[in-house]
Amino acid sequence: MLVTLTGFMGSGKSTVGRIVADALGCPFFDLDELVEKQAGKSVAQVFVDDGEAAFRVLEAAVLKKTVLKYAESTVVLALGGGALENPESARLVHEKSLCIYLQASADTLRGRLAESAVVRPLLQGDWEALLARRLSVYESTAAVTLETDGLTPEEIADEIIIDCL
Repeated sequence: MLVTLTGFMGSGKSTVGRIVADALGCPFFDLDELVEKQAGKSVAQVFVDDGEAAFRVLEAAVLKKTVLKYAESTVVLALGGGALENPESARLVHEKSLCIYLQASADTLRGRLAESAVVRPLLQGDWEALLARRLSVYESTAAVTLETDGLTPEEIADEIIIDCL
């Protein structure tokens, strides 16, 4: 079963995804890393060189290829925070994977993002408005929503393994 993790930047998708995949003994993929491999440059550099619209087109193509390739496999895939804003991508993830929304409050996200060394181009604007805009797509695409405030990545991974799989 393909397990996809969705949520906003800083929700723990990549960290938790690696832990879950390790516990299951299966591959883990990070959509941003797959996009970087395809583009030959970092996500931040794609934004600088080509713009967000071009990034989203590439992200959707890589997501579609990955989901179709692994839909029948035991794989964990961490999605980019905005990947599901594309309706076709959201439909594909909803239909072909067990999508789990790692929900975190704005306060929790603020703390995690402040500690992160990852360059996130979309944090330059009003990220809380961006979060508000994305909430409905996270909720409507996911089969399961896990509240992550106050939990460690290991505790979140345990909840996924015990309660969702």
